[in-house]
Amino acid sequence: MSNYLITGAAGFIGARLSEMLIEAGHTVIGLDNLNDAYDVRIKEFRLKSLLPLDAFSFHKIDIADWEAVQKMADASPQIDAVINLAARAGVRASTSVPFQMLSSNTNGALAMLELCRHYNVPKFIQASTSSIYGANPPYPTPETANSDYPLQAYAASKKGAEALAHAYHHLFDLDVSILRFFTVYGPAGRPDLAMFRFVQWIKEGRPLHLNGDGEQSRGFTYIDDIVRGIMLALKPVGYEIINLGGHEVITINDLIALTEELVGGKAEIVRHPAHPADMRRNQADVSKARELLGWEPKVGLREGMQNLVDWYLQEREWAKEIDTGGL
Repeated sequence: MSNYLITGAAGFIGARLSEMLIEAGHTVIGLDNLNDAYDVRIKEFRLKSLLPLDAFSFHKIDIADWEAVQKMADASPQIDAVINLAARAGVRASTSVPFQMLSSNTNGALAMLELCRHYNVPKFIQASTSSIYGANPPYPTPETANSDYPLQAYAASKKGAEALAHAYHHLFDLDVSILRFFTVYGPAGRPDLAMFRFVQWIKEGRPLHLNGDGEQSRGFTYIDDIVRGIMLALKPVGYEIINLGGHEVITINDLIALTEELVGGKAEIVRHPAHPADMRRNQADVSKARELLGWEPKVGLREGMQNLVDWYLQEREWAKEIDTGGL
């Protein structure tokens, strides 16, 4: 049994990872400041199932607050690994809240690295992003693709976190797995991302706002597959950057059509110009994850989308009121 610290524990990936680690017999210390980057009600929903568990303890703190982090660590049992999933997320949002992005994503990562250094934590996992690859990477995109030209503050802040993690590996022999996530989806997912939005908008008969021509494409991976990849990445690797996700690619137009079919409704599409912060395409080369971690996605897009729709229908009474954010 190991004791893991998970930042962003009320987030989409963090909450599911907490559940699956506890199911595997481990204990979890969860940190989250429950910020309003998106509707906090869905964070509270995720947290509600974790708080009663004996193997889960929760601290509502900002991970960039080093003094608060120290107090938490002083009061906690020995930590075997830090899994840093906390972030102010969103490529579009970063154009309006760049200072919050830097504080959470870069300064927060630094605080977690300092925690590893001063409290003898041997393993660090840093969540990064496919957005780091910029405008014109090769497809499918390998980890060796250039990441020096981010298109927005979000990707830039994650690049900073990666660089800091490498420095701490070099200076203090910290074992580091950098996981570059592509688009993750599933039940209780982020409401500001396309899949949740499309299900809600179509089911509730609301306008579906589409940026661009809809021929932009994304590689999607189901939440449980991503979490299994994180758990596999807890093993010693030295310092490695690993793509996770994005294996199953679909255009946004085809995603709308699939959502219409599964929801049983027709989208009322309102078109808007393409957003300059958006990438035209993403698709991960996951051969490294396969070779290094033995990771293979198991849940197909149709099955995963059906799970999301089923969850939404079950929770519709309150989920229909969730704010899906701006355009």
